[in-house]
Amino acid sequence: MMATTQQRPAVPDGFGSPQTKLVYLALRTTEASTVSELQQLLGLSKLTLLPILSSLVENDLARRTEGGYVSR
Repeated sequence: MMATTQQRPAVPDGFGSPQTKLVYLALRTTEASTVSELQQLLGLSKLTLLPILSSLVENDLARRTEGGYVSR
């Protein structure tokens, strides 16, 4: 019997909230995401997402692109 291993994305320590971790992981698993796509995917409001995305960008964990956001 062959064992399978699934790789999980590495998550940096120090996220302020579970929602921040969730947004970070969503960005890691998608090539790029708009705020609208993240809203649909995660069920979070734009009011919740924007400060989280700003924090990820400030901490160099995500990058703002012309069309949305990508993880670093």
